[in-house]
Amino acid sequence: MKYSLSMTDQQQAEIKAHVLPADGKEAVAIALCGRRAGATSHRLLVNKIIPVPYEACSIREANRVSWSTDLLIPLLGEASRRRMAIVKIHGHPQNYPWHSEVDDESDRELFPSIYGWMEDDYPHASAIMLPNEQIIGRIVSPEGMFESLNVVKVVGEDLKFYYANADLQNVPEFAKRTAQTFGEDTFAKLKRLKVGIVGCSGTGSWVIEQLGRYGVGALVLVDPDYVEEKNLNRIPAWITDAQTKMLKVEMARRNLELMGLGTQVEIFPTSLFNSEVVRSLADCDVVFGCVDTIDGRWLLNRLATFYSLPYFDLGVKLEADGKGGIDQSCGGIQYLQPGQSLWSRGMFTLEQVRAAGLKRINPQEYEQLRRDKYIAGLPPDERPAVISVNMNIASFAVLEFLARLHPYREEPNSQYSSLMFSFSQMQLYTEQMTTPCPNLEKHVGRGDVIPLLDNPELSNTEAIFV
Repeated sequence: MKYSLSMTDQQQAEIKAHVLPADGKEAVAIALCGRRAGATSHRLLVNKIIPVPYEACSIREANRVSWSTDLLIPLLGEASRRRMAIVKIHGHPQNYPWHSEVDDESDRELFPSIYGWMEDDYPHASAIMLPNEQIIGRIVSPEGMFESLNVVKVVGEDLKFYYANADLQNVPEFAKRTAQTFGEDTFAKLKRLKVGIVGCSGTGSWVIEQLGRYGVGALVLVDPDYVEEKNLNRIPAWITDAQTKMLKVEMARRNLELMGLGTQVEIFPTSLFNSEVVRSLADCDVVFGCVDTIDGRWLLNRLATFYSLPYFDLGVKLEADGKGGIDQSCGGIQYLQPGQSLWSRGMFTLEQVRAAGLKRINPQEYEQLRRDKYIAGLPPDERPAVISVNMNIASFAVLEFLARLHPYREEPNSQYSSLMFSFSQMQLYTEQMTTPCPNLEKHVGRGDVIPLLDNPELSNTEAIFV
């Protein structure tokens, strides 16, 4: 079993402000964490942080802290009721990069009582923060045994991954140019990442192609559609794929296997609105949304928030008269952190989300309501699409991802929440958008809940997966 801890950069800053105060003495905070309890991995997701008041500590020194665990009692009740994890975090102002013998003794005394409160055997953890903000953690068993967290992930303007063990493998020949550009450390991170891509057609297929050639470790691909001849002008498929009605996810997996660069692939030839799909995406480190449905984008916003994931949303708009006249050719990438949404950025309304969901679930009722003018019609499904525009937006999205994994731009990443490119004007428009979504902010790090993502539609669905 692999264990990890995820948080936002705001949560990381909040922890640092308390556990590494100006007086140079140790301090403690408690993180109440949601979970993603997977078959091979268990993710702890920071939902809220409770500082232990300095005055509640009987001892505070540069290398030692002691505090009253009575402060935990109300938190233990909440954690038990919501099946959440307790993570104890304290600072090491002297920069000692691991738990001390004093820490070992303290954790062996504290954690058996934490497990005693719970009605399940899910894990809880202890962590330390160093002055450079790095967090190092471990699972503490009911018997007081320790197992390192494989990685601590921080999602913010930059994407930070603090791994317990360095990857010392040699860079393969195909990746040497990548390592020369972005550094061996970035390539090592890419090899460890699991990336979800929802939508494997015009933009998604080229995101897949690029991530495979960058050596990303694993991909989760979601798309219910099969290849049609009309797709061949913009996706890496063959006429025989259209003739045999090959699934787009199967096409993508075949292409990655022929590439032969080691990327592992899990495919879901089904809708995003499926509990198994959501759970598999929740096991990822990063998610790309390459869909044009409003309800799908809203669900991905919720997924990214509940499971503390960075989310890259891709969109393309090509308006033509069908006779060679182009009115508009543009596309964009929205980078969203947990607790942010396309809705709060004004890209759609919740009424449009409801209408899109109704159209998907009950198209007859949707059409009747539209005819009766109870709901406004959604944009048409058939739009012009060409490979050049799609490939450009896919490349911008992958570069945006790399810039956050390995910041290389002259300006900070905070300036690039939104990137809109007009091919008609040959202009790139960027915007800083950091306002949290009032509908989602409170759900950051909630993890597995029933129903999933607080969405009743996900309560009893099964995926078709290969």
